[in-house]
Amino acid sequence: MNRRSFLKASSAVSLLGLWPRRLFAKSPIHRVRPSDPGWPSKDAWKRLNDAVGGNLIAVDSPINACLSSPQSADCQTLFTNLKNPYYIGDNPGVTQTLGWVDAWATKPSVYAVAARNANDVVAAVNFARENNLRLVVKGGGHSYQGTSNAPDSLLIWTRHMHDITLHDDFVPQGCRNAPQRAVTVGSGTFWLQAYDAVTTKAGAYVQGGGCTTVGVAGLIQSGGFGSFSKHYGMAAAGLLEAEVVTADGKVRIANTCTNPDLFWALKGGGGGTFGAVSKLTLRVRDLPEFAGGAFFTVKASSDDAYRRLIRQFIGFYRDALFNDHWGEQAHFSPDNTLEISMVHQGLDTDQAKKIWQPFLDWLAQSSAAFTIQSEPVIGSIPFRHWWDPDWLKEHNLDVFKSDPRAGASPMNVWWNGDSGQVGWVVWGFESLWMPASLLHDDSQEKLANALFAASRISEVELHFNKGLAGAPSEAIEAARDTAMNPAVCDAFALAIVADGQGPAYPGIPNHEPDLAKGRKGAETVHRCMTELRAVASDGGAYVSESNFFESDFQHAYWGKNFARLADVKKKYDPNGLFFVHNGVGSERWSPDGFTKV
Repeated sequence: MNRRSFLKASSAVSLLGLWPRRLFAKSPIHRVRPSDPGWPSKDAWKRLNDAVGGNLIAVDSPINACLSSPQSADCQTLFTNLKNPYYIGDNPGVTQTLGWVDAWATKPSVYAVAARNANDVVAAVNFARENNLRLVVKGGGHSYQGTSNAPDSLLIWTRHMHDITLHDDFVPQGCRNAPQRAVTVGSGTFWLQAYDAVTTKAGAYVQGGGCTTVGVAGLIQSGGFGSFSKHYGMAAAGLLEAEVVTADGKVRIANTCTNPDLFWALKGGGGGTFGAVSKLTLRVRDLPEFAGGAFFTVKASSDDAYRRLIRQFIGFYRDALFNDHWGEQAHFSPDNTLEISMVHQGLDTDQAKKIWQPFLDWLAQSSAAFTIQSEPVIGSIPFRHWWDPDWLKEHNLDVFKSDPRAGASPMNVWWNGDSGQVGWVVWGFESLWMPASLLHDDSQEKLANALFAASRISEVELHFNKGLAGAPSEAIEAARDTAMNPAVCDAFALAIVADGQGPAYPGIPNHEPDLAKGRKGAETVHRCMTELRAVASDGGAYVSESNFFESDFQHAYWGKNFARLADVKKKYDPNGLFFVHNGVGSERWSPDGFTKV
């Protein structure tokens, strides 16, 4: 460019600078709310109701009964029901997590399509897109971060889509793979339904979640771990095929041969982000003869003794438990207790007891320093009955709570240990992948010191089944072919620090979240996790169990896979119809998902 041309161009730019910027700026894109002029008319909603066979529901939150009459018997009954995950799951106006202090509180959508099939989902997706509505999808409704909750929205509620079909010779559409055993489930299926069909009735295994009431679709899309993932790998890695409705209203099949990029993104890229899943087909495996566990609590008599206890357990874990048999948890607490709540597969009772005996012998040699607070329970049962409430009850194994509502199915059960998360309000929740390198001889002391320091602040949980180091190579390679942060493949455990309170809701006297304790609790959780980050600084976090305020969530959840996920999002949902908090593409929207930024 010559000097004269440059000066002309510069002058033009200068003149443009004098014009109001608003003449050239694009207007922000807003989704409509009920108070906006663009909200669909009654006739439009009627047409949607007709299109979904009369399954459009005007949603009302059961919590409204308490807001209008907090002292009533109905309000007291509600707070009893809010400790029942089946009551919550059966109600489109509430979610299993009731909220997060200083973040969100559960609020109902305006309308919900109680979807029965993919066609209902298509109608809802098209209606939301054509009318510029905020859209949200809910199956199990477990999300700590409120991703299945959005006020002023249209809800796709998949609870009733729970058909289950077993296959002896499944081949994904468009593929020429060898036939294999599989199970196809509707996206509203929760895991106990799947386990009842596959394990209790058919004597086989499908990798799912630990909590019985978690939705299958949400767990798969977030990666997904169950008690036996140390052997079978992530639930997402067992996905063979998905039926999903994308933002353009098309029903797509996603597998390794058809829409493979979408298929990959659905395996851990986050629920409610790339489309509305209507059906999933999962790999089915052979079932070992036995499953069981080890449960006991040890209390140390002093801080020094507790340091030695932690150090001993880490060494014992590395030498005896760091393999594909053992999963679940160890808890390290400020009162100098170590709680063992671990499970295994493929071992009989004698084998399980023999593995733990050296650790119990070590404790017995220092009985003045360590007290086992309850007799260790170590043993096995037939794996086929792991999720069989009738068998467990007959054998006096008190491990489940039951739905107390009149007429409730006897299959409506949940683990005793999961009761604390039913209807809770989160104060703080953080997770961190703990690299297996910390188990090396020269690093165990460093790990023990970090766990001790963290336990001075709050309880720390190590979930061994949620780190795949120590798993079979097949499980690790399958995990590498998902969207999850690759750090999971090199982690021996997921560390979790969390705090919260039982059912509570803003504006209800005597039932409100305790903001002062909640904020203090959140700060405590963060300080505690900081001690662990000192030895695992780049660990990342698990998308389903993490901080609502996660900084750099893109890297924490997905690591190097985020860029690829962003490309898939742009391809299948370029206008961001599907929005969830801290989901892929959410950075392009306001925190509530209503305004494009």
